[in-house]
Amino acid sequence: MSLRIYNTLTGKKEDFRPIRDGQVNMYVCGVTVYDRCHIGHARAGVVFDFVFRSLAYLGHRVTYVRNFTDVDDKIIARAAERGISCDALVDENIKAFYEDMDSLFLKRPTHEPRATQFIPQMQELIHALIAKGMAYEAEGDVFFAVDRFAEYGKLSKRNVDELESGARVAVNDAKNNPLDFALWKSAKPGEPKWPSPWGEGRPGWHIECSAMGRELLGETFDIHGGGKDLVFPHHENEIAQSQGASGKPPANWWMHNGFVNINKEKMSKSLGNFFTIRDVTAKFDPEAVRLYLLSTHYRSPIDFADAYLAEAENHLDRLYATAHRAEKLLAGETADAPGDLRQKFREALEDDFNSATAMATLNETVNAANAQCDLIERKKGDRKLLAGLHAALREMGDVLGIFNRPAAEYLLESRRKRASSAGIGEQEVETLIQKRLAARAEKNFAEADRIRNELAQKGVELKDSPTGTDWIITAK
Repeated sequence: MSLRIYNTLTGKKEDFRPIRDGQVNMYVCGVTVYDRCHIGHARAGVVFDFVFRSLAYLGHRVTYVRNFTDVDDKIIARAAERGISCDALVDENIKAFYEDMDSLFLKRPTHEPRATQFIPQMQELIHALIAKGMAYEAEGDVFFAVDRFAEYGKLSKRNVDELESGARVAVNDAKNNPLDFALWKSAKPGEPKWPSPWGEGRPGWHIECSAMGRELLGETFDIHGGGKDLVFPHHENEIAQSQGASGKPPANWWMHNGFVNINKEKMSKSLGNFFTIRDVTAKFDPEAVRLYLLSTHYRSPIDFADAYLAEAENHLDRLYATAHRAEKLLAGETADAPGDLRQKFREALEDDFNSATAMATLNETVNAANAQCDLIERKKGDRKLLAGLHAALREMGDVLGIFNRPAAEYLLESRRKRASSAGIGEQEVETLIQKRLAARAEKNFAEADRIRNELAQKGVELKDSPTGTDWIITAK
């Protein structure tokens, strides 16, 4: 099986063939840094980090570009509202962005350009569009002429005539057509500005990504990604201005991740269900947040709720507990991952980066590893097989972006956090475990069962093995 990727442009999965064999160039639209990142940003970040890791696992060299929009109406308004400079606001929020994304264990892209570093390239692109009659100057602004690009609407599958009939004439009546969009905006008092042939001003939003993508990856690259909300107008406009200038499509594959819903409602500030990454990771383990975001295929919407995140934490605990159990029994013994599991995992990735199926293969590996641990503890298992299963866990985990901490360290911290949240003292649990062990030694199994049930009611699950009794917190 070869890699197949769903292409928003064609509306179907297609066999992926990069422009240069073995090399993939990918551009993903980043954030506008006027505020803290929300959970929708987290999904896009985790999804394309998974794509980045998957492509590398499948044998490709990857050049990954993810930009920052650091000049925009929202940035200007928020800086004025706070009484600070745009630069200060941008620097503050880029720092916060890295803190948030690092907490979710995202790998850093190859390039992370800021839009304002590419003003000359944007002006060069605008020049080319004007020269070809695809753009026009009006009172210090420059607009792209939508009706000059015959393929406008091909990404979003929208009809230009219908768009025009439904459009309202903008306040700026200098535009020839309400659908025309700004490539360059004339300067207003107090706003950031740069000199240009059309007067001092700043770039429009859409031109930024076209200029940065072309400069860093070429006139046509392999994959352009982003959230589903960017299909129209942002990515539609990118295609129009990039192809209008060069005559070539900016990207061969367009990938878009689905929306995040909160408790089955679309995430929205007006509904009061708008959560920053920090809101969520203060309450739930960031690695569990990542695990949950990958539990659904990237193109599907995902419902975000506390109950689902609590389940993801339980799932993460089980993954780490299995890894830790295997490591204790193996004591450093290693082996290659079983070929059949590797193949199933690879096939999941090759099927449009199907993280849900990849995770099912990971869970299958966990079950097999635990079964082998049971056998080894009874002196019947195959240590070499367990070593291979452990290697598979680690290999799959690296692509999914989990197992980022030593298993023993993670489990100890998770238990402490859960015990504190549930109002259960660690010493109280340990004392009851010792009493239970004493009751079992005296063959007082009724008392031992009573203690187990008492702990269960407190949300403590005991794990007996030949090496002793461990415990986890199941209550949230």
